[in-house]
Amino acid sequence: MKILFQGDSITDMERDRNDPKSLGIGYVKFATDYIKEKHPEIDFEFVNLGISGNRTEDLLKRLQEDFIDVNPDIVSILAGINDVVYYAENRDWLDNEIFEQNYRTILEEIKTKTNAKIMMIEPFLFPVEDKLYYREDLDPKIQIIRKLANQYADVFMPLDGPLVSEYIGKDLDVFTPDGVHPFPPAAKIIAKWYAEYIEKLL
Repeated sequence: MKILFQGDSITDMERDRNDPKSLGIGYVKFATDYIKEKHPEIDFEFVNLGISGNRTEDLLKRLQEDFIDVNPDIVSILAGINDVVYYAENRDWLDNEIFEQNYRTILEEIKTKTNAKIMMIEPFLFPVEDKLYYREDLDPKIQIIRKLANQYADVFMPLDGPLVSEYIGKDLDVFTPDGVHPFPPAAKIIAKWYAEYIEKLL
């Protein structure tokens, strides 16, 4: 069973681009460990093709080579935060209609050109003070992702809300260096949930 992880730096997490078996040091690595431990009877092939800095328009550009040609049994997608961050400095936000069309096209192509099951993962933002204004653009885009998940996903994994319950009363510095990227403790939480949600597709 081939599982493809797609997304941005949160998925990439320092994977070796020259090693197709490299999974990086983030949630992908931890999730694959959990999945293998729970299902030793399944012969898994895990592929991490997340690329740091990618937006939905970048995923579109590599849709054929890095999604369709991979021919996965399951593809998970964690994307959207860079569609916010890229435009944040001047708050000249990417139009939500463009964002939705980008993501919808990705999902349509996966549905029509592969037999892959789709697991969509919600982007998130930790409440670091200097990033709080991202919310004005991120929150509407999360709603778009939820709407698309209802139409296209075989599994939808919420993250933005559930992570709140994990860091209540705790030092955020343990979870994130910048509000966007998870430190290992947070990555392990995400990975555990990932293994639970993907169970529906195994």
